[in-house]
Amino acid sequence: MSRARVPGMIQTTSSPPVRPAIPPALLRTLDGPGPRYTSYPTADRFIATFGADDYAQALAARRSGPAASAPISLYVHIPFCASLCYYCACNKVVTRHHEQAGPYLDALEREIALQADLLGARPAVSQLHLGGGTPTFLSDPELERLMRSLGAAFDVGDDAEVSIEVDPRTVDGARLARLRALGFNRLSFGVQDFDADVQRAVHRIQPEEQVRSLLEAARALGFASTNVDLIYGLPKQTPASFARTLEQVRALRPDRIALYAYAHLPQRFKPQRRILSADLPTGEARLSMLAAAIAGFADEGYEYVGMDHFALPDDALAIAKREGRLHRNFQGYSTQPDCDLVALGVSAIGKVGATYSQNAKTLPEYYAALESGRLPIVRGLALDADDELRRAAIMAIMCQGRLDFARIAAEHGVDPRVAFTDELAALAPLEANGLVVRSADAVQVTALGWYFVRSIAMVFDRYLRGDANRDRYSRVV
Repeated sequence: MSRARVPGMIQTTSSPPVRPAIPPALLRTLDGPGPRYTSYPTADRFIATFGADDYAQALAARRSGPAASAPISLYVHIPFCASLCYYCACNKVVTRHHEQAGPYLDALEREIALQADLLGARPAVSQLHLGGGTPTFLSDPELERLMRSLGAAFDVGDDAEVSIEVDPRTVDGARLARLRALGFNRLSFGVQDFDADVQRAVHRIQPEEQVRSLLEAARALGFASTNVDLIYGLPKQTPASFARTLEQVRALRPDRIALYAYAHLPQRFKPQRRILSADLPTGEARLSMLAAAIAGFADEGYEYVGMDHFALPDDALAIAKREGRLHRNFQGYSTQPDCDLVALGVSAIGKVGATYSQNAKTLPEYYAALESGRLPIVRGLALDADDELRRAAIMAIMCQGRLDFARIAAEHGVDPRVAFTDELAALAPLEANGLVVRSADAVQVTALGWYFVRSIAMVFDRYLRGDANRDRYSRVV
């Protein structure tokens, strides 16, 4: 069956896709917990027996293999935050003692040196991302020091995507100009919600006027892309209040919007215990907020990229989606080809070849390893053949919206129609709901199916079978 004839599919042409109507009953049916698939297997499957020696072996295989000259992606985790946001599930260190940044940069430079020595040759970097925590917790001189250290060890090209997560409360126009001068060309602003009651409930006060002035400054400074993060399902939110936030965000017109569902897991994340369950919106209210956001962004010309992400048609992310070049890594969707990800900093997660690795989650552990001359890797995973096969299938669904049987067979030497007999049969209810089309040569995600791509991908996740602890994941809707 040709791609042009598949009903309801997203076309990989320059014309924008048609937004399908999303039945509320379908939202309710599929509203369950599930992984976000920034990797497969997911990070909760990592094991402590994978350590620094295993990582070194993966880098040695890279140096001697065909990927030796391929660009890498870099991620640097800055854990510090000056104040606590009650909803946050990130690995962070809340402190007003700015002097903690100095020892952390010392440790990062040790890790950079160790990684560079193992990688060899000053590898090219096509993507660099600073996340947190709050990367703009670092002062301008500290950010300059970090970028100088990275530039000495890695070849960050002029055409590389260089992005940073920004807390609007920590920057002004002058700081944005400094970030631009340091080489950053993409910004992501944490907004979450503009409603004053919601902001007080989550302990994050930032007026809309502040964000608007920063977006205007970013455009004037020539940043290639700006992103705004939003969260629905927060305490004190109502469909009416969130509709006002959505209207304000649409008026700001960032290049990208990330709309996340709040996952209330106070048993896992201590800061969330300050949120009263009684203040959380009902399931019906959450669904109403999501439906309104999807419709409103589409009406303003945003294209749905997938998994909570929207982008204007001329943004690189939307273009990559239309052209079938989308990929996914631990930072979410990416325009860059699938490549090795070198992760730096406390709790950072990387990918090299068929392995994943994660650094120590606490500063004392992280510092102790580096002071002894060791990489701070405390767990990870070496993928087996079945993991790699399923990773390819899940990423094809998540990124291209199409599981092409011939391509999978050519790359993995396995006929997916045989290997995935049970999974393909399990897609029948999703096909009945118009989310996928199964044919003799592929599984195609429909335009409607893109909004539920996590549910489709979950069918191929071997680790979810019989998993009694799915509630540790965020909800699909």
